[in-house]
Amino acid sequence: MKAIALFSGGLDSVLAIKLMKDQGIDVVAININTGFGSTKDRYEHMQNMCDQVGAEFKIIDIQNEYLQDVLFDPKHGYGKHFNPCIDCHAKMFAVAKRVMDAEGASFLISGEVMGQRPMSQNKDALQTVLNESNCDGLLLRPLSAKRLAPTLAEINGWVDREKLEGITGRSRERQLALAREIGLKDFESPGGGCLLTDDNFGKKMFDFIKYDTFEVKDIPVMKHGRHFRLKDGAKFVVGRNKEENEHLQSIDNDKYYHIKTVGIPGPHGLLSKNATQEDKEFATKAILAYTKAKPDESFIVAFDGEEVTASAFDSRDVMKPYTIQ
Repeated sequence: MKAIALFSGGLDSVLAIKLMKDQGIDVVAININTGFGSTKDRYEHMQNMCDQVGAEFKIIDIQNEYLQDVLFDPKHGYGKHFNPCIDCHAKMFAVAKRVMDAEGASFLISGEVMGQRPMSQNKDALQTVLNESNCDGLLLRPLSAKRLAPTLAEINGWVDREKLEGITGRSRERQLALAREIGLKDFESPGGGCLLTDDNFGKKMFDFIKYDTFEVKDIPVMKHGRHFRLKDGAKFVVGRNKEENEHLQSIDNDKYYHIKTVGIPGPHGLLSKNATQEDKEFATKAILAYTKAKPDESFIVAFDGEEVTASAFDSRDVMKPYTIQ
């Protein structure tokens, strides 16, 4: 018997897999990539978690599908920020069901805990997700199973319901106890893994769609740097540290110029290619403001290799009216 697990890499989803493995179920753990996960590469961590509980691990990329079907017109609306949680979960379960059919698996599992998140994991929301994804009866939630209606896996005797959990609410005591019992190592502390639930990221998204059509290639731009909307509408991004500078340098997006200082250490930046000449001049002064350049000194700034000479603003405060995040 085989099950497909929706796998975030977090403790709850690891424990859900372990409860199935303990009942002799083969598990394929799939992490569904919408593009809006953590800014850090978590592949090694997720593979480590799956190795510890004996599950096969796969990443399923749905970035294009997610933008087209979910992000900008969610049937059930957004949460507090730019997060269409219910529609997002329904899409993930629908994708998991496709994987289930392709893999010859019999049911789905997830690490959801009833009541852990007030919007997306209350009892009504959990059922809505099943209805929207046509997964009613197919999805077993092992950590809260005893508080929910029996699924096909339980009814058909594929798993023993008595060996499942009945966890509800936001306390993590039972999950931590289970982690200790199985000797799980290096698991993550609980926390939001989706950038769309972040207030600042949401502000950047709302600003972006006022000016441009959002595409998959824009996702990496949104994940790093200070973001500004300049006087004439150009988007300007400046790296805040070495890691962000490296990410911005690696972005291949024909909507943007790559900007960097020459002859003086400074951040990497991106500027919309539809920028006016005034916005370009503003950006050269702005990027130099994030260096040790003095306002009366001239330095070279390169736009995609084309060099121009500029001097810094007197203060970074000049950027405040244009700041998104």
